[in-house]
Amino acid sequence: MKPREKLSEGAERSVGGRYHVIFLIGVGVALIVVGIVAYWLWPARPKARPTEHPTVPVSIATATRQSVPIYLTGLGSVQASLTVDIRPQVDGTLQRVLFTEGQEVKKGDVLAEIDPRLFKAALDQARAKKAQDTALLVSAAKDLSRYETLALSKSIARQTLDQQQAKVNQLKASIEADGSAIDTARIQLGYTTITAPSDGRIGIRSIDPGNVVHVSDARPIATLMRLRPSAVLFTLPARFLDGVRNALAHGPVVVTAFDQSDHRALSVGKLLLVDDAIDPATDTMRLKAVFANRDERLWPGEFVNARVLLTTLDKVLVVPSAAVQRGPQGLFAWIVTSQGVAESRSIKVGPTVGDMTVITSGISDGDRVVTDGQYKLKPNARIRVTSSSPPMPGSVE
Repeated sequence: MKPREKLSEGAERSVGGRYHVIFLIGVGVALIVVGIVAYWLWPARPKARPTEHPTVPVSIATATRQSVPIYLTGLGSVQASLTVDIRPQVDGTLQRVLFTEGQEVKKGDVLAEIDPRLFKAALDQARAKKAQDTALLVSAAKDLSRYETLALSKSIARQTLDQQQAKVNQLKASIEADGSAIDTARIQLGYTTITAPSDGRIGIRSIDPGNVVHVSDARPIATLMRLRPSAVLFTLPARFLDGVRNALAHGPVVVTAFDQSDHRALSVGKLLLVDDAIDPATDTMRLKAVFANRDERLWPGEFVNARVLLTTLDKVLVVPSAAVQRGPQGLFAWIVTSQGVAESRSIKVGPTVGDMTVITSGISDGDRVVTDGQYKLKPNARIRVTSSSPPMPGSVE
């Protein structure tokens, strides 16, 4: 190749390279210009607002001071003050029943009669025997008087006189035995008339007239119960023994009988006694309370809750039991501060009284405690109160 042609090709390559560089620079400048324009013309995004912590809805109550009655509650059953099975005391045919089932009777009222003919005959026989022995005694006494006269003149042997004296003494003893037989027959005859041993209510009759009754019968004719007054026999844990005895030492202890649902009071009475021994198998003690039961709302055999008023705590601080929480460090409660934020505070508690709990430390009178919504709370969380109420007195557990 000629040298002139080589120079021409090199010049063309040099010119093409310069154009390529200029093109790239132009494209880059255009992109920069487009970016600047877009930056200034694009609408600015709004600045993000700082995060706001939402308020927590809770229910609160105010800690207040109240006089709190302390009760002990035990399950028990009602017993009549007197229960008597009406049974025959002699064998015979039940002739008449003179009571109506469910009737209120008085002591001495005739309830039933047993055929008395056999017992009347036995009484008449005993009386006749006494009359016979009395007549024999009169005759023997006269003979004894004659024998004594004859003995003075030694007309009869002394032995004959002694035998007659023994006969007289024997007849006297027989007359005394006859008198006892008459009394026995009279009592047996009296047993044919069955009377009420006490005031009370007659239950269901189990034997009808016409049946032969025996002293050994397992079933009574009926059962008589005296419901006014009535008693309640119930149990309490043995750990309360000292408290109950101390209460009894300071005067009468009031006991209220509630129905099985523990909502409706049936009657109010007084604690009569604590049983002599604690049951070691259950570690419980038995107690007995007496109720006037004038309206007969207590019925024998009924299960009731006996609530014993042990003492009354005067002006103690109480909060709703729902405010008391349990955590790893023990018991605590959420308090609403004056700034309206939540504060966790450790507490110590006393007895639980229905829906209330006695607070011994950690909370002051007038503090607002959270009773609902605690699971959402954290320290210093903002509070929104949805409901507020003071703690109300309740029944003691």
